[in-house]
Amino acid sequence: MAEIINSHNKLSLEQIEQFESENNVNLTELYKKFLLEWNGGKARPNLFMISDKQGPSVLNVLYGIGDMYDNLTDFLDILDERLPIGFIPIGDDPAGNVICLGTKDPYYENIYFWDHEQESEDPDDMSNMYFLANDINEFLEKLYEDVEE
Repeated sequence: MAEIINSHNKLSLEQIEQFESENNVNLTELYKKFLLEWNGGKARPNLFMISDKQGPSVLNVLYGIGDMYDNLTDFLDILDERLPIGFIPIGDDPAGNVICLGTKDPYYENIYFWDHEQESEDPDDMSNMYFLANDINEFLEKLYEDVEE
């Protein structure tokens, strides 16, 4: 499992529930546990494979809840009506692509990569969405280091 560094202020379950209520979103139980433990931050190692065709990318940051630069609320607003219904942004790579969490069936709890350069006029077009992991824990376990010499 990746080590989380530069995490943000600890959250309470009440703060998460308030966030869900204010943003009309239901976070998954595993993601809530991640937020309670870390509330976002940077991961080490931080490389992940998008797909065989797309190749690897770098996890820049995982968003947190609260008064911070990389806060979940801002990115929900920025990406509103750009991501397919049932997905929220939970992190990004240095190129402005987004790591997404599925919050509704059939993608509930799944982690996807949203490629902004392939963005469609129709936000529900999934052609720029790449499956990464079944849940946040699996995504963090799949992160790896560059081993080139």
